[in-house]
Amino acid sequence: MSKAGRTGAEDARNHLPDLLEVAEEGRSTIITRRGRAVAALVPIGAYDSTVRQQPLTPLSGSGRGLWGKDSTRTLRKLRDEWSR
Repeated sequence: MSKAGRTGAEDARNHLPDLLEVAEEGRSTIITRRGRAVAALVPIGAYDSTVRQQPLTPLSGSGRGLWGKDSTRTLRKLRDEWSR
């Protein structure tokens, strides 16, 4: 994807059909308000890839040892504390 263009909010409102055509061509547009970026109009393909659920496989085993040597015992103690 090429570098995103920038446009002010008022221009974006006035030229929305043109910006939609640009998005259909695969280019993004950053929409600014008073020179500060506030939103992005992106091609739907780029949006879908960022929203899609990331796999959890790389996290497998990352919590090992978090609950101590015996996680069952630790969780039981915590439950007992809450039920008092």
